[in-house]
Amino acid sequence: MWRYRNPVDVTFGAGVFETLGKVLAGRPYCLVTYDDANGGGVFADLTRRVIAQAGAPAVTVSNIGPNPDFIGLADSCRTYAAAPHPIEAIVALGGGSVMDAAKVLAAARGDFDTVRRHLETGKDGDTLGRTPIIAIPTTAGTGSEVTSWATVWDTTAMKKYSLARDTLYPEAALVDPLLTLGLPRAITISTGLDALSHALESIWNVNANPVSSSLAEVAAREVIEALPLLADDLRSEALRTRLARASLFAGLAFSNTRTALAHSLSYHLTLHHGVPHGIACSFSLPMVMRAVAGCDAACDASLRRIFGNDLLAGAARLEAFLKKLGISPDATAHGIAARDWARLVDDALAGDRGRNFIGRREALLAEMAA
Repeated sequence: MWRYRNPVDVTFGAGVFETLGKVLAGRPYCLVTYDDANGGGVFADLTRRVIAQAGAPAVTVSNIGPNPDFIGLADSCRTYAAAPHPIEAIVALGGGSVMDAAKVLAAARGDFDTVRRHLETGKDGDTLGRTPIIAIPTTAGTGSEVTSWATVWDTTAMKKYSLARDTLYPEAALVDPLLTLGLPRAITISTGLDALSHALESIWNVNANPVSSSLAEVAAREVIEALPLLADDLRSEALRTRLARASLFAGLAFSNTRTALAHSLSYHLTLHHGVPHGIACSFSLPMVMRAVAGCDAACDASLRRIFGNDLLAGAARLEAFLKKLGISPDATAHGIAARDWARLVDDALAGDRGRNFIGRREALLAEMAA
């Protein structure tokens, strides 16, 4: 038996951003987005376009950093709580960090302490809010527009939390590839690799099902083929569309499975070494793929549809793909001492995401020793 569910109303295509006013339908809203310090940047312009469609927001939250943490989110919630009118919807316009913050705001309803207590204790989840979210991604990688969780960081205690509630699925996702046209090369690569990790990690996953794996296979093939081309042709609307669709499909895949070992490994690198998330969760993919080959027939079949019949040769091609994009598959290149690698793998396997991995520890250790 298997089950697949995703309740988000997804609209995809060039120009769908312009349907936001219709989707909001006059509801007072909070706009969550990035701050352009000089008022003349990309998000200042996008904010003006939002207001032209939907009127002025009841409040704007724009103190969003790359990895939303307790300190910044508490400040965001105070801004949200100061809205002069009741908020009936949240518009999340940005990358994964914006959508993570929007989900926290939806759950907190202006009081971050309620979310913090739930994250730290695992209790009282049913008391959290459920403000509708309209997600408008401006990167192609996170897939957060179709998932029900947010990554939250406690940078003081050096811990990562996942806020996960079915009530946090966005009401609607407007995926407009044109909004990604201005992304610089480094962010394009990092977010594209995040999408690839979502796809592959939903395949070598104890929660995989035929629908999630089919979506993941399409997503992985598209990223592997299109991302190197896009890295050399950043203004290509056709390639931006392919990456946006791949990111969406990967999001739909891991919305049902969550991620696995490579993501679990990534959290230490991001917290302690500042490695961007998309790099931190993708550099280990060839090693993990070699370790998982032969462990599960359905997983092997999916990977063969992506990489061909020889999975070890496929892992080598995946490694070459990363190197072509300037990403080293060697952990030591990302700040991890060789003597610490085995311990970090053990810690990752013991984590929530690591427990989703279908492979064996012994195979991973053998890969590290090779």
